[in-house]
Amino acid sequence: MLEVFPAIIGFAVLALTYKRFKFSYLTYIMILVHCYVLFIGGHYPYAEVPVFNWIRDAFHQTRNNYDKVGHFTQGFVPAMITREIFIRLQVVKKRNWMAFLTVCVCTTISVLYEFLEWFVSIASGQSGDSFLGTQGYIWDTQSDMLYAMIGAICMVIFMAKVQDKAISNIRVA
Repeated sequence: MLEVFPAIIGFAVLALTYKRFKFSYLTYIMILVHCYVLFIGGHYPYAEVPVFNWIRDAFHQTRNNYDKVGHFTQGFVPAMITREIFIRLQVVKKRNWMAFLTVCVCTTISVLYEFLEWFVSIASGQSGDSFLGTQGYIWDTQSDMLYAMIGAICMVIFMAKVQDKAISNIRVA
């Protein structure tokens, strides 16, 4: 339940704000992809996603790295949401600050999520270990935040123009 909770909260926020602010179809599709990543991590423990167990074994890795996919999307998808809000509500008017501030917001979200994981682990005791999914990796928290930052950076580098086009389609419609 803890793994899918962000998707449930996100769906509620999107449903409540839909009439006042509709995102581009591209952003909605990416939000759905992020939900799928969370749902897979909720169905299996992140450390036990079967395809990534196979990858771990085939490439002689020490851990199942599906959680890194989750943290990458934790940066990538919020970057799409943040950037679209910045553009459409004209929160950031200077485009040269757009990428930097988008990455900063998404990295902050990741840091806050890591604090939440830490709090849940302390509050729940032993049951928090599967939620954290560190798999014995002492740098797991830091690498999770790094993967989220990399996801946000990849979004602003590789998808900004595609997103600009999707946003312009909203204005035309």
